[in-house]
Amino acid sequence: MKTTVHRIALGLSALSFVIALVMLATGHMKEAGPFAIAFFVTLAVAFRGSAALKGSSYTIVIVAAVTTALYYPSAFIQYRGFIFATLITPLIQLIMFGMGTSMSLDDFVGVVKTPKGVVIGVCSHYLIMPSVGFALASISGFNAEIAAGMILIGCSPNGMASNVISYLAKANVALSITITAISTMLAPLLTPLLMKVLAGAFVKIDVLSMMWDILKMVIFPIAAGLLVNRLLRNKGVWLNRVMPMVSMVSIAFIIVIITAAGRESLLRIGPLLLLLVLVHNLFGYTFGYWTGRLFRLNERDCRTIAIEVGMQNGGLATGIAKGMGKIATVGLAPAIFGPLMNITGSMLASWWHRHPPKDPTQA
Repeated sequence: MKTTVHRIALGLSALSFVIALVMLATGHMKEAGPFAIAFFVTLAVAFRGSAALKGSSYTIVIVAAVTTALYYPSAFIQYRGFIFATLITPLIQLIMFGMGTSMSLDDFVGVVKTPKGVVIGVCSHYLIMPSVGFALASISGFNAEIAAGMILIGCSPNGMASNVISYLAKANVALSITITAISTMLAPLLTPLLMKVLAGAFVKIDVLSMMWDILKMVIFPIAAGLLVNRLLRNKGVWLNRVMPMVSMVSIAFIIVIITAAGRESLLRIGPLLLLLVLVHNLFGYTFGYWTGRLFRLNERDCRTIAIEVGMQNGGLATGIAKGMGKIATVGLAPAIFGPLMNITGSMLASWWHRHPPKDPTQA
């Protein structure tokens, strides 16, 4: 039955794709919307039936959600006077709380166990990504606020997705978790300061206000999550199962809100912004990996550094853009970066999974 459902979904996906393509080719762009959305939704269902593609189904759902927001933006801006953008900060806090429940104080012990890898990973992350983001923003030709968004995603800490990607890539998961934890704890200090230095020429940056926003969105919820995890000990298994799903739904909804709010700008500069965000992400992987090589880390650790440098916390960057009151402009690059890094990260992890480290002790 399961196989049959996925085959039917694949057939419906192909049919929807053909219809949408024909409508677009004949100039019926508006009418193609429902079929384009149906294509991505049914494709996501079909992917669930493949072990190799299952991990990409969530990303396809995100693409379906973004497509829906582009075609029907008004549905995701407000409802009976309630502005959906007001939900962004609480949703990010919920995501960070979930991150905290999946962590423990032992994660920070990694600093003592592998100080070299942690220092290189954190320093590389906060040097490479902000610098590349600034360089790309400077040559992009975008207006100041959209360019500032490219810098913002570069100045953000690592995302939790990097830990999963590190596991799939046969990298050093313990090192990945530690780098993510440390970079996140440093975010209230480093992200505002880096934004002030690099993006201050593009938009006005209130360092203290940004620090407070990050503390509210990241540090306090993570601390609460750590406390809950500590109190529940081994009794919170259900929470570890529920929170990842809650986080995924929250991220999807945040991306939809931003897409709807910034629809006009996205349609105007979308392809170029997508290209530059992709370059930013790929440079992060590349420079991160070779930085590890430069400091003579083993293959597993080099893979970890690559992933930790290249993958950012798009949710936090979105929340910061919301705090700045510029979600429709500054928030665009983070909204694109999140789904895109999941695609590239999954592809990179798949490649490295098929090519495990040569040293048996590193496998």
